[in-house]
Amino acid sequence: MKKNYKAKLQVNKVAIELNEFTEQFLANVTIGAVTSLKGVEFLKKIEVKQDKDDLDIKVNGEEIKLTPFPNDVIANTFKGLVSTLKGVDKSNIKNIDITIDVL
Repeated sequence: MKKNYKAKLQVNKVAIELNEFTEQFLANVTIGAVTSLKGVEFLKKIEVKQDKDDLDIKVNGEEIKLTPFPNDVIANTFKGLVSTLKGVDKSNIKNIDITIDVL
């Protein structure tokens, strides 16, 4: 599998170790969600900060404004994804931080 992205994940401010498959899967899900948003075209870096159900998304350093529907869909997608990972207490997910660097 060719590595196209570098992904980092923190849940509740704790770094989660990602194997190559999980890293690329997280990157692809994040890129898919973000590129579906209005105004997002060229990707170099994505930063997602989720505090409970509120998202802050930056693409290439620029904040992307979200209406409630995409905020909720993307927030719930990330919660569902990270809740399945080893080392994550799925009953207590308060913060999710994802950084994707496009190589």
